Amino acid sequence: MDDTRSRQVVIAGAGIAGLTAALAFAERGYRVKLFEQAQRLEAVGAGLQLSPNASRILRQLGVLDRLPAAVRPEAVVLKDAATLRELARVLLGQTAEKRWGAPYLVAHRADLQSALMARVAEMPDIDLATGARVGSVAASGHGVTATFDIDGKIAQSQGVLLVGADGVWSSVRAIVDATNGATSPRSRFSGELAWRTTIAADSAAGQAFAAIGATDCVTTFLHPGFHMVAYPVSKGDAFNLVAFTKGERIAEGWSGHADPGILAGAMRGTAPGLPRLMELAGPWLTWPLHTVDPKQRWTMPGGIALIGDAAHAMTPFAAQGAAMAIEDAAMLAGAMADFPDDPAQSLKIWEGLRRPRVAKVARRGAINRLAWHAAGPVAIARNLFLKMRAPEKLAADLDWLYGWRAP
Repeated sequence: MDDTRSRQVVIAGAGIAGLTAALAFAERGYRVKLFEQAQRLEAVGAGLQLSPNASRILRQLGVLDRLPAAVRPEAVVLKDAATLRELARVLLGQTAEKRWGAPYLVAHRADLQSALMARVAEMPDIDLATGARVGSVAASGHGVTATFDIDGKIAQSQGVLLVGADGVWSSVRAIVDATNGATSPRSRFSGELAWRTTIAADSAAGQAFAAIGATDCVTTFLHPGFHMVAYPVSKGDAFNLVAFTKGERIAEGWSGHADPGILAGAMRGTAPGLPRLMELAGPWLTWPLHTVDPKQRWTMPGGIALIGDAAHAMTPFAAQGAAMAIEDAAMLAGAMADFPDDPAQSLKIWEGLRRPRVAKVARRGAINRLAWHAAGPVAIARNLFLKMRAPEKLAADLDWLYGWRAP
C-alpha cells in the first residue's frame, strides 16, 4: 500500500459520529476525506444528553470549549407521572465531574454539530464534501476505493479505511450486507414513537413545565403508558421535551406527524399538569424509533468499519446514542493508530472491544424502559427499590457507564 493511501481515511456521513471520527483520525496524523449526502449540514433531532464518557472525549478533541450554550444539569430526577412525587435523584453538576472526571451536559443537537464543525474547519487535514452519495466500494488488501456521486459527477477516494458513519439507514452498511449476501432489512421499527418539541423557558409551556418539573435538572416522568424526559438547553433559555409511546410505524425518515391523540391517550391517569403541558407545548414532531441488529457485521476485510447508528442503532432509553457514536469514533482512530501496519488487526481489536460495551448499554436501556413503564405490583417494587437506594449507590450503579475510558 502506498504511503498516501495508508495515511488517509474516507468517512461517509458528517453527523456526530462522522465528525467525531474525522477529528479523532486527524489528531492522529491521518488525512481525512469526509463525504456527506445532504447538500447542507443540518441538525436532525432536538436535544441530547452528553454523559461524562462522551464529554471526556469531546474535551480531548478540543470540542467541549465550543459548547457555551450547553447546560450542566444539577441532577437526574425521576418522578411518578400520576402524583409528581420524586422517586429518585442522581446528583450531577460538580458532583458528576468530580466522580467521573468530566461534566454531564445537555445541549441542542445543532449546538453540538456546530461545535464539531467549527473544530473540523480548523483541521487542514480534513476535507469535507457535501451533496455526496455513496456509489460503490471496493476493498482489498491494498485498501479501500469508494466512489461518490457529487451533483452528477463521480468522485473517487482511496484510503486505508472507509468508515460508514451514515446513520440508521446506512448506505455503507447496505453495500457491506450485499457483498456478504445478507438479506436482512436495513433497519427495524422498534414499535416505539418519540414525540419531541422544544419550548421557550419564558413561554406559557415553559411555565407549565416549571410548575411540575425541575428546570435545572434532567426530569423523567414515569408512567405505564409513556415516559417523558425534559431538560434545559440553549443556556437554559429553552426546554427540550421528548415523550415515548407505543405506536404504529409511520413514514421511514427522521421525523413526521402522527395523531397527537396517541400521546394524549398514553397520558391518561397522570397528574393534570402533564396533559396541560402537552397541549401548550405542541406541535409535537414524531420520530419512529428504528434499530439495527447489532449482530450484523461492523467490519469487513479490506478496510471497512461501521460506527454509531450505522452499526448498532438502539432505542434511546439509556440516553447513550450520541455517546456510543463518539466512543466508537475515538476508539476506532486509536486502534488504527496503534497498529498502522496491520489494519485488519486494528479492526478486529476495535470490534472485539466495542461489542460487549455496546451490548451492555443496550441492555441497560431495555431495563430502563421496563422500569419506567412499570405498572401495578412491579411499579410498587420499583418505587420501593428507588426509595431504599441512596443517591451515592445510584451514582455508583453508573460508574461502569459514565466513568468509562478507552482501554
